[in-house]
Amino acid sequence: MSFSISALLLFGLLLAMLIRSKAVGAGSAIVAALFGFYLARTPAASAIDQVMAAVGNALPSVG
Repeated sequence: MSFSISALLLFGLLLAMLIRSKAVGAGSAIVAALFGFYLARTPAASAIDQVMAAVGNALPSVG
């Protein structure tokens, strides 16, 4: 659970930085947020969650 909150915070900050630096416009940010929202409702969400959990578990052993 803590990794998913951290990932949410990380991706939220990244999106905010892209909007602030004008690399992504407001319309693109809305599309990205809606894409994530609708992706979470698909069967692909569990596979993405498993991949992110595996990456989260692998990161401490890398360093």
